[in-house]
Amino acid sequence: FLSPQNTLLYMSIFIVAAKRTPFGSFGGSLKALTSTDLCVESTKAALAQGSVSASQVDSVFVGNVIQSSPDAAYLARHVGLRSGVPVSTQALTINRLCGSGFETVAQGAQAIQLGLSAVSVCGGAENMSAAPFTVDGNAARWGVALGKGMSMNDSLWSGLTDSYAGTPMGVTAENLAKKHGITRSECDEFAVRSQRLWGEAKAAGNFDAEIAPVEIKTRKGTKVVDTDEHPKPSTTVESISGLRPVFDKEGVVTAAGASGICDGAGTIILASESAVAEHGYKPLCKLTAWTSVGCEPTEMGIGPVPAIRKALDMAGKTIDDVDRFEINEAFAAQFLSCAKELGLDMDKTNVNGGAISLGHPLGASGSRIVAHLANEFERNEGMNTAVGSACIGGGQGIAVVLERC
Repeated sequence: FLSPQNTLLYMSIFIVAAKRTPFGSFGGSLKALTSTDLCVESTKAALAQGSVSASQVDSVFVGNVIQSSPDAAYLARHVGLRSGVPVSTQALTINRLCGSGFETVAQGAQAIQLGLSAVSVCGGAENMSAAPFTVDGNAARWGVALGKGMSMNDSLWSGLTDSYAGTPMGVTAENLAKKHGITRSECDEFAVRSQRLWGEAKAAGNFDAEIAPVEIKTRKGTKVVDTDEHPKPSTTVESISGLRPVFDKEGVVTAAGASGICDGAGTIILASESAVAEHGYKPLCKLTAWTSVGCEPTEMGIGPVPAIRKALDMAGKTIDDVDRFEINEAFAAQFLSCAKELGLDMDKTNVNGGAISLGHPLGASGSRIVAHLANEFERNEGMNTAVGSACIGGGQGIAVVLERC
């Protein structure tokens, strides 16, 4: 654990910019943009928002899960170079599954703590529409047995299934629902809440500060995408109550109560206290604590509970000290289990909707949550402390604590 005497490790770290693209629906407007393309958009927008010169960036970290881009192996490096950072700037692509966007913030902050960076670009990107169908390399290159042929694997479905636990992510949500007494009606009501709150927030302009519009080329000319495509704010309990459960015929997880499969990216720029003073940055907020933990793989959705508790303990705070919580809505049953276990006040939790309405492009969701909370400090004067968190496939949780400067 960190020593209070080590002032380098306890230095202040600031978020000086935070932007995200709109989230495109599955097969929607952003499907032709690679994860790299999408993160370049959010990174350039973040640099502009924070008046950060690309030449001042020391490190680039980008999270990505299903490596659907042809240049996926080079993703973070290409994002940095295409955004104008110096050739000498280091880059690292990260995969902590659904926590990847949060993890890049953690890595960027740790680089600053260790004196390896003064300004860190921390992004997350995913194009789920482009998730490839694959064939086994050994079979394709070296031949298959007579009569067997080659079969294709859906990398998207594989990415949403934990082969170690033998459990699709949706089943882990069913497990939590049974353990925590979450009903189908509660899940339907929460799904509608997410959709309704997104609609109200959109109408109020609550996403304007974080959104980086994306221009795409169509047959009819250039189109500007500036709005999330997955939300359905007119959804009602009556319209979804007849949907069949997907994983258990007596279960609670339906398409309406699951996060949307989407495309998008986000970028957070962190700076040390000395970099803020040197370059005259205007911080959105301060990054106080971050952590990740492990949990039972077959109940992976409960990960935010121990992660949030640990992060708050590191920050010297309690649940009651927090003005806003944002927990990624992988599934309604998963979110409700976390909220129940933590005893969260729903009037200050996911108040502008979440992944059920917005969508959950795996590597980008942590970036979206951090970007939303960071920009909320300016819009909401009564918000002094915020927590963002996500569950992680395979049985992990991750959380960050943000504070007003």
